Amino acid sequence: MSNNPIGIFDSGIGGTSIFKEIHVLMPNENCIYLADSKNAPYGNKSKEEILQLSIKNTEFLIGKGSKVIVVACNTATTNAIDYLRETYNVPFIGIEPAIKPAALSTKTKAVGILATKGTLSSQLFHKTADLYARGIKVIEQIGEGIVPLIETGKLDSDEMYALLETYLKPMLEQNIDYLVLGCTHYPYLIPMLTKMLPENVKIIDSGLAVAKQTKSVLSTHNLLNSFVLEPAITLFTNENVDILDAILDHKFEASFLEF
Repeated sequence: MSNNPIGIFDSGIGGTSIFKEIHVLMPNENCIYLADSKNAPYGNKSKEEILQLSIKNTEFLIGKGSKVIVVACNTATTNAIDYLRETYNVPFIGIEPAIKPAALSTKTKAVGILATKGTLSSQLFHKTADLYARGIKVIEQIGEGIVPLIETGKLDSDEMYALLETYLKPMLEQNIDYLVLGCTHYPYLIPMLTKMLPENVKIIDSGLAVAKQTKSVLSTHNLLNSFVLEPAITLFTNENVDILDAILDHKFEASFLEF
């Protein structure tokens, strides 16, 4: 089993930000990445739709022999991971907005969170916020329109800049000093956000933490790949292969799959 792949899925290409962190931390691990771009974004879907899509993705990855599954989607984690853990006999690693480190580190007592509607409205997000952000002003902003722009290759576009400017303004007016990125697509915005934000505002995403947790879970279950081999990296998308290739700088070969 240790030579079996790490399975990773997201509602599109955004979860590649998690895949890259996993690949850097564990370069000899085989990985399968599944981009459900056809149904992106999950953030504006009902809980039942998100659950059914997550089940479909999970069963695909289990069918490919995945030894662990990383739900590289905030919305799928917050809406479906409990069910997945109860139903399937593989370890699951989820992802949720890194509000805890932001709330513990803020000096201005104000943090911004940019996420999808599905994440911000979830019970898991509110439970985490209530637990760690008491006495902290949390300015929530739904990132409506961001994922479709990234999914269609318009990452560095005037449309994206205008959208981000609109979303950041109310946060900056309330003196945030941390911006939490609550969607795995959003780390690809960091170069643009860094130019737009004052120097005192720090950006936090969950990528490295998820990679470390994945390694810890594999170690606990004695599933770390002990073979020193060239890893097999398999990437699937049900939309435009070129966009998935481009977001990964053409370092890996992606395949189209109808699912």
